[in-house]
Amino acid sequence: MTLYIFLIACCAAASTGIIFKPGSWYESLQKPSFTPPNWLFPLAWTTIYLLIAWAGYRLTLIPGSQTVLALWAAQIALNTLWTPVFFGANRIVASMIILAILWLVVAVMVVLAIELDLITGLILFPYLAWLTVAAALNFSIMRHNR
Repeated sequence: MTLYIFLIACCAAASTGIIFKPGSWYESLQKPSFTPPNWLFPLAWTTIYLLIAWAGYRLTLIPGSQTVLALWAAQIALNTLWTPVFFGANRIVASMIILAILWLVVAVMVVLAIELDLITGLILFPYLAWLTVAAALNFSIMRHNR
């Protein structure tokens, strides 16, 4: 039952990508050469959301995981916020600030999760790696599209 709660939270975050699509505004932006192809984003995020939900569920089984679970809640809220700010409001700088905070929250969450349970921390690592790419992409877009 608990796993479903985490899956629902991740589906809610993912739904912002359905509501706020990239569209012509995003296509018109100058993007860096390392921009992943458009088809990769939904594939990567689906995988990452499943991993995030699984990690959240695993954390509920570990005594003393309250702080990491609080960070889990914070990251899913920030994750949900980024898409409407970037794609909906077209606020590149604001989305960069959200993404920087999200990256920090997830980095701390990964470190603390590893201290509690190595496997759970490793499950979260692809999320941090993808956020690193996303932050570099957001930063480059911010820099080249004033």
